[in-house]
Parts: sequence; structure tokens; C-alpha cells
Amino acid sequence: MSAPTTPITPVGPVSTSSGAMLPVVALPQGELLTVNVENTPLIKDSLGPGVHFKPLRLDLEKGEWVVLATFAPGARVPLHYHTGTVDGYTMSGSWHYEEYPDQPQTAGSYLYEPGASAHTFVCPESNTEDTVVFFSITGANINFNEDGTFHSILDAALIQHLTGTLAEAQGLGPINYITGGYAGNTVETI
Repeated sequence: MSAPTTPITPVGPVSTSSGAMLPVVALPQGELLTVNVENTPLIKDSLGPGVHFKPLRLDLEKGEWVVLATFAPGARVPLHYHTGTVDGYTMSGSWHYEEYPDQPQTAGSYLYEPGASAHTFVCPESNTEDTVVFFSITGANINFNEDGTFHSILDAALIQHLTGTLAEAQGLGPINYITGGYAGNTVETI
């Protein structure tokens, strides 16, 4: 079989809005996908007392959720197991895992958690300021009660639900965040 002799005609734009040429395989982006945390209200007490967040990207199909989390002094997230990976960057304050008390995370600390890790998040009551952490999470947190029994699952779908429900209850109005794509067929079927 020989190569086609007819040139392939690209579908869609072949240059950026500034006129720069795109490779044929480039995805022409119609808009910049961005949110400014300064314009995003804090959803308070979302996962318990003193645990607040701002959603940045919630992709239900990929199971990814990116949030800016804020924890009051003394706030805790119960024992949980990660089905996927977590990247965390501490922007202010201090926290640690109850299982690793000698490894505090402070402003400037980056933490990587492999899938299948389990731990209990603790903000010391002695903190003099809120702790703010940027989290990028793949998969779900499987949360447990203090006696080790199952409590709940926290994933991108639940974060999306909490965002809408709590924003309305707290009078915050609609919250802007980046979403994922939507699965579907490329050809309509009958």
C-alpha cells in the first residue's frame, strides 16, 4: 500500500489568534483555562469543622481534583486511604500526618503521596495561622471512622457536589472552576 497522494486538510484553525502557525496535530485552544483563587470564595467547613477549600479543577472522568485547601488550627482529616496519587504544596502554616509526627509540612514543603498510602491529616492546635495547601489528587480518599470502619469516599464527583451544595447553602453564588471533558461517541449511533 502506498502513502496517500492527496494532502490532508486540517480541520479547524491552523494558527493561533496571534497568527503563529500550529502543527496539524495541535489542539487549537479557544480560551485560556484559568481561575484566580483571589476571585474564588472559600467553601467553609466542607469536610468537617475548620476544613475549607476552593475548587480549581474537578475532572470527574479522569478522577482528578485540584483544590486549594485551608485548615484552621486544630483541624483534622480522619484516617484515609488513597486510591491514586497526591501532590501537595504547603503555602502557609503547618501540618503533619499523625503517623509521621516528626515530619511536619511547613510553608514551602512539597509532598508526594503514592497510591495506596494511608494517613491521618492533623493541623496542630498551636498553629497561629490557617494552613493553606495546594493539592492535586488522582482517584479517591477512602475515609475511615476512628474504630477503623468505613466512613465515606471523597473523590472529584463528591467535591463537585459539595461545591454546588455548600456554595448555595453559604450564599456564595456560582463557583468558577475548570472541568474535564465529557465522554461520548464521535459518531452518532441509532
